[in-house]
Amino acid sequence: MTKSKEDPIKLEFSDKYNREHSQQYYEKHQDGLMRKLSHSRDVQLARKALKIAGNPQQVLDLPCGAGRFWPLLAENPTRKIIGADNSADMVAIATENCPKDIAAQFTTMQTSAFAIDLPDGAVDNIFSMRLMHHIGQAEHRVAMLKEFHRVSRDTVILSLWVDGNLKAYKRKKLEAKRSKQGDQNRFVIPVKQIEQDFAQAGFSVVDYLDFIPYYAMWRVYILRKK
Repeated sequence: MTKSKEDPIKLEFSDKYNREHSQQYYEKHQDGLMRKLSHSRDVQLARKALKIAGNPQQVLDLPCGAGRFWPLLAENPTRKIIGADNSADMVAIATENCPKDIAAQFTTMQTSAFAIDLPDGAVDNIFSMRLMHHIGQAEHRVAMLKEFHRVSRDTVILSLWVDGNLKAYKRKKLEAKRSKQGDQNRFVIPVKQIEQDFAQAGFSVVDYLDFIPYYAMWRVYILRKK
């Protein structure tokens, strides 16, 4: 495992992913019918996104979390994959729970999405699920996207919460009633704003896939370097 270089931007919640929390995160997506159905839809969208991206042969999974997309990424037997996360415990949990035949396609490392410990153009694709919706400030999103632009030779696949759907409308109404006290670490990002962020970082939008169109907030974007 390679240790990451200094992280110029640190998200406030990132320190919570110790070993115990990482194990809970792994178990969460297998708990109950609704979570299993949600995970199945996530995998379906991610599989389609990989196809749209040209079935990349070298992929950086960042953040890899507890490895829930590893079986999907390993469906292409010739694909070389780096599983990386800011949390060493997350990487450890992912590795421990990964079948040996799948693990053979992976190398692992601890690194930050804001300071990836890899050279320019190291991989064909960066696969980044369920991170961007934690980043509320546009300058932080652009900083991360520019780092993705540096490390990817071709494409990026990422998911986030967007507006323009029923769930986002309901969340906005709910947040208006909540106390402003306490830190917020999940954000609905307007489509117009995030696509401006993509362009500022040097990406064009190839396509996008919605979890449930006009209802759910989750959207998967496929981006290509300009």
